[in-house]
Amino acid sequence: GAPAGFGRPAPLPQTGWERLSELWQRDEQQQYPEETVNIAKSAFTAGVVGWLYGGLPAFVSARKAFIESSRGEMFQNRADAVQSAHRAGLRSFIRYGWRWSWRVAAFATIFNVVSTGLSAYRDKTTISNFAAAGGFTGALFRMHLGLQGLAGGIVFGTAFGVPVGGLLMAMYGMAGETLQEKRSRERKELYEQRLAEWQSRLSMTEVLGQTENSAQGRPEMERAREL
Repeated sequence: GAPAGFGRPAPLPQTGWERLSELWQRDEQQQYPEETVNIAKSAFTAGVVGWLYGGLPAFVSARKAFIESSRGEMFQNRADAVQSAHRAGLRSFIRYGWRWSWRVAAFATIFNVVSTGLSAYRDKTTISNFAAAGGFTGALFRMHLGLQGLAGGIVFGTAFGVPVGGLLMAMYGMAGETLQEKRSRERKELYEQRLAEWQSRLSMTEVLGQTENSAQGRPEMERAREL
């Protein structure tokens, strides 16, 4: 059999499903595609932003409420009173911060997975991909409220996805290419490079084979002449 890595390079993905499945496959360096890494990064960032968005107001409100409700209580000293107020605020910060954190992270993750998947499947990045991703995510989060909530979620998600998509498209325009276009270009360049290397090795193998056959044929010709 042929040695490992000697076979013809695998062809470029032709269908949307092939491009979609490629998003979750590691390359030779055991690294995921940039789009997949960006999904994980955005999920983490969204979780942090959601935690701060929900936790900081809750911390301030709980601390203020504790101070107002404990004016008649006795504390050992001023430091004890301040620490008690901070603990009350911290409990609210963790409680309400977590509530917002996982919701925002889940919304951002679903939105990015759908929009990235649509871009890969269609092999192009458009605002309609982000609008569809926003509508789907909004509907998913509001579907437990019935048809009215489902419709409201679609409207809210679409209204969220369109400006986000427009902003990203503007950033891609400044960069000169979208992530999908960059990935397609790099994939094509890598395939052409591997194909050229394979053809070079194949040509070298044919030359070596011809040389070996010629070397084996010479002793047989000499023995024939002696006879």
